[in-house]
Amino acid sequence: MRALIASGAAAGFLGAVDEAAAAGGTPSAAQDEQIFNFALLLEYLQDSFYAEALAHGRLRGDLRQYAEIVGGHEREHVRFLVNALGSRARKRPHYDFGDATRDPARFAPAAVALEDLAVAAYNAQAANLTRRGLGAAIKIVSVEGRHAAWIRSLAGEVPAPRAADPGEDVAQVTAALRRLHIR
Repeated sequence: MRALIASGAAAGFLGAVDEAAAAGGTPSAAQDEQIFNFALLLEYLQDSFYAEALAHGRLRGDLRQYAEIVGGHEREHVRFLVNALGSRARKRPHYDFGDATRDPARFAPAAVALEDLAVAAYNAQAANLTRRGLGAAIKIVSVEGRHAAWIRSLAGEVPAPRAADPGEDVAQVTAALRRLHIR
């Protein structure tokens, strides 16, 4: 898979690490805000990925249908988080995904990686959210899990490779994005 590249996003992801790394201890509204702003970065990333793939017009059949439906869901996730955060919502970074959105053979592995990562990120932060925050996050992570299973199936991978999905903290998510060359 060719590298995924995020232009100008480094400060956003690194800032999210600084903010959300403090997540832990007693859940609070302030901590929910930090976690939701990190989730918003991931949702912006996914939304941008699907929009760019569709704009290039090279996806056909099941992959195109997947990108259209899931892209719509990711836009809704962005709207939900932006509305929940109000004026405290971070700005959308600009992304350039290179061949991952131009080549259908590279699209599916990139989508698998991004969807699996989103599930892991939400799972890791669940215990750090207030009851209200957790209620909102559960609605999104359940859909992210369906996205991950669907694209895994389309990519010829086992849709549910584990009985339980592990969580990945902010540092692990950021490291995974770096391995995908998302900065």
